[in-house]
Amino acid sequence: MFGAPWEAQAFALAVALHERGAFTWKEWASTLAVVIGEARMRGESDTGARYYEHWLAALERIVAAKRLLEPHSLEDRQRAWRAAARRTPHGQPIVLHPDD
Repeated sequence: MFGAPWEAQAFALAVALHERGAFTWKEWASTLAVVIGEARMRGESDTGARYYEHWLAALERIVAAKRLLEPHSLEDRQRAWRAAARRTPHGQPIVLHPDD
């Protein structure tokens, strides 16, 4: 079902936030549909290969819209992940360090 561990984690995070009442499933489905629709509008083919990238984009969008995080917190975490990914050899798990 999942091509990589991060896909399962993104899935689980969306489900957990829904279960905690952060958003309704209808809100979630609508947000995901908008993200996928935007990809189609950009001319991206709908092969399903990028589904969890869309899932993650929708998760970031709904978290921001619901103000579940301060905007700078999400941006800081994105920067930390990019830095960790750059220093991680191909095929190895990405690990965040406290200084990230």
